[in-house]
Amino acid sequence: MSDDKVTVLDIRQAKKDGRKLVMVTAYDYPFGLMADEAGVDIVLVGDSLGMVVMGLDGTVEVNMEHMIHHIKAVVRGCKGPLIIGDMPFMSYNTSIREAIINAGRLMKEGGCDVVKLEGGIDFASTIEAIVKAGIPVQGHIGLTPQTASALGGFKMQGKDAKAAKRIIDDAKALEDAGVFSMILEAVPAPLGKLVAEAVSVPVIGIGAGVDVDGQVLVTHDMIGLFDKFVPKFVKQYTKIRPTILSALKAYKNDVMSATFPGPEHSFKMSNEALEQLRKLIKS
Repeated sequence: MSDDKVTVLDIRQAKKDGRKLVMVTAYDYPFGLMADEAGVDIVLVGDSLGMVVMGLDGTVEVNMEHMIHHIKAVVRGCKGPLIIGDMPFMSYNTSIREAIINAGRLMKEGGCDVVKLEGGIDFASTIEAIVKAGIPVQGHIGLTPQTASALGGFKMQGKDAKAAKRIIDDAKALEDAGVFSMILEAVPAPLGKLVAEAVSVPVIGIGAGVDVDGQVLVTHDMIGLFDKFVPKFVKQYTKIRPTILSALKAYKNDVMSATFPGPEHSFKMSNEALEQLRKLIKS
């Protein structure tokens, strides 16, 4: 790929070329800037912000206003990668018309390039309608966090042959509906390989093994900023939370001991001006 803006066509071409796709999450301007500078292909403004930014137990409470707010922040800092806006729970579940309207809002008001929504065969008609409306869609199958409670929690999916076949069928249905790519989450590695082979669009894995077309991780997980829960499929490339916590404690100690701010952090005033000020105060 070139140094220009990544497009949907670039993502499709990557699979044809056999080049792995790199995808991460971002929820604000600073992380958008860093993802851009790192040169990743895709940045997902995911509804996972409900857990790692908002402190919720899941993604269900995240709404359209939350998503638009965070997408706008990421877009300001992220110019090169393709930016995906996650459609939150119940923004596409009630009717196809509402799904199209909300997908359009994420793009028009948020500024993302494409949208993502969860679900397989049951949502193929919704995806097809959104695509026909001119909005590119990334699918999401396997473990779908918005409906995790119906799947038995945040657990591996496709464990037996029958369940695995359903996931392959979901992938084919999404391809037929017109997705340009799809996320495959929390499935056995051999199934990840079979899904990637079953469709012509890129399959980006998160806990789906190495034989898919790319990988995505939640940035806060991979840098050790959010450690409330670390999924099995996460590799922590660093652990930044202890460093930040140490800095905050050192700052607290400096303030309490009056060693901060020091002279190098303070603005100066000439003796003459100070003397004049004292006279004015007395007068």
